[in-house]
Amino acid sequence: MKSCKKSIFVVQRIRMELPELLQLFSQSREESISGRYISPEFITNFVSQLSSDFSVDTLGTSVEKRPIHSVVFGTGKVKIFMWSQMHGNESTTTKSMLDFCCFLEQQKDSDFYKKVIENCTFFMIPMLNPDGSKNWTRVNANEVDLNRDAQDLSQPESKILRGVFDSFKPDYCFNLHGQRTIYGFEETGKPSILSFLAPSADVERSFTFSRKRSASIIAHIFNNLHSNLDGNIGLYNDAFNNNCVGDAFQEAGVPTVLFEAGHYPGDYAREKTRAYVFAAILYAIEACSKELEYDVSDYKSIPEHSACYCDVHVKDVDGKRGIYYVERVEGGEIVFEPTTLEASLSNGKFAHALLDSAPAFKLP
Repeated sequence: MKSCKKSIFVVQRIRMELPELLQLFSQSREESISGRYISPEFITNFVSQLSSDFSVDTLGTSVEKRPIHSVVFGTGKVKIFMWSQMHGNESTTTKSMLDFCCFLEQQKDSDFYKKVIENCTFFMIPMLNPDGSKNWTRVNANEVDLNRDAQDLSQPESKILRGVFDSFKPDYCFNLHGQRTIYGFEETGKPSILSFLAPSADVERSFTFSRKRSASIIAHIFNNLHSNLDGNIGLYNDAFNNNCVGDAFQEAGVPTVLFEAGHYPGDYAREKTRAYVFAAILYAIEACSKELEYDVSDYKSIPEHSACYCDVHVKDVDGKRGIYYVERVEGGEIVFEPTTLEASLSNGKFAHALLDSAPAFKLP
């Protein structure tokens, strides 16, 4: 592994254009990781090599006794808690979090760092579900979806997450996930590359104070990314379920933002998406650090995506057949196995490719 060292009143902010942030990404990118699969052992090795600017700890262990690491950086007054890979097969945001750690080490002389980052304290869990990550499964080793365990707290990983929430007392939470290739926008036919949600805090889906703050953060991200991802950024459905971690934390009064890293056309390794997630994290931090406020209508103007895509339309005598890739891990690589799309998964109106056949393939 390389060393990371090599339209309500809007509070004034340091202007950082997207090309500048993407350049920072290129300079900060953790080069030792790419593709989709990240092992728990890689995370252990990565955090052990961080500089003394970071406070690294082991919060506890998973069902199968793998360590769950935390990384704390900064001493600023704005406390931001972010975690990734609570679903083991959603690794793109983990890569972006590691890139962010490298950015924190490398870019201390930048204006953005001095006037945004220095105002914050970050508590990060790069991989909450190491057992699921090892086996490339959404669920943990007990086959429990940790994002449906916020009330029962039946799993050790869930207890660790809630324990940090209670002890760190964050001002903001970033819940980092990855979404499947099935999401897009029916009206335009464009794929959903990034999506976000200001989770509801009650069954009425009302915009409480904390939810308004979450919505402002997302509006700020959207305003800065849509020039490059025009028509490719959407919202998740906001039905309330406090078994979900984001809803539970929002219900507790802490502004929480769901990040979902999606599929950039032709990029199953999700390296392009990785860069945009990195930029989204920095814009979100800017919104938190500067307490930027947008009208709720700005958030609501972002379209909601839907399950209208499949991976491939295969040409046959009856027209087109929808194919969806099922992912599994094999020898440290992700195997993409083609399977016939089920109507319950997506209507398959659009596809990322039109091919004569859809063979299986592998990625690191």
